[in-house]
Amino acid sequence: MTLERGCIQVYTGNGKGKTTAALGLALRAVGWGLRVCVFQFIKGGGPYGEHLIADKLAPLFTIIQTGRPGWVNTKDISEDRRAAQEALERARVILASGEYDLVVLDEINGAVRFGLVDVEQVLELISLKPETTELVLTGRNAHEKVIEAADLVTEMREIKHYYKAGVPARTGIEM
Repeated sequence: MTLERGCIQVYTGNGKGKTTAALGLALRAVGWGLRVCVFQFIKGGGPYGEHLIADKLAPLFTIIQTGRPGWVNTKDISEDRRAAQEALERARVILASGEYDLVVLDEINGAVRFGLVDVEQVLELISLKPETTELVLTGRNAHEKVIEAADLVTEMREIKHYYKAGVPARTGIEM
């Protein structure tokens, strides 16, 4: 199966579930035999649960994890920016290749927000999308220009979150 037309989707907002929604879409696509690449920006470390299943779903499901362990060093972003720029180049090659039916750029909106990637670079990446490839961009604070370029934008809004009650990230749920 191939897609007749690929769209651009953005999952943003301060609520939980952006990556989870993208992974759900990826799982659905793999179920139909589509080739999926999830490219994770600023998500070093792990492994996360999705990494543990990726090998079982190969060659249809590929995850490329980039970034260093931990979170972005907001006091000095130079190392994080270097890693994000390298990741962006790899994502550019993967997207333009047309090898995948669905490409997820997980946390790319956050990479823009932290100054690791420029919004113009993301817009250039979007312009490289083959006609039959679905492209999903996730992360808080999606730039207005990315929202304008999208065909679908979903905002996850936090109403209540158990983190605020002291529940830490849990293996199998958040990781």
